[in-house]
Amino acid sequence: MQVFTVRLPEEIEKKVRVMAKIGHRTLSEQIKKYLCDGILCEENDELPLSFIKETLEAKAELEAGLGKEYKFGILK
Repeated sequence: MQVFTVRLPEEIEKKVRVMAKIGHRTLSEQIKKYLCDGILCEENDELPLSFIKETLEAKAELEAGLGKEYKFGILK
């Protein structure tokens, strides 16, 4: 793993620190999350980030054995 120094405008740094605290992450983890989200958005520019995240979450739940088979039919 390489280490980089990134200079952020003070206003952006404050926002990133707040979001890191809310998400129980370190500042570095929050920046890594934002970078990963940005890469996902660029690779899938036709899809909203929320859809990409929900799809990845559903995939992880299936892999963890938390998925349930959907039964097609009439809702009651």
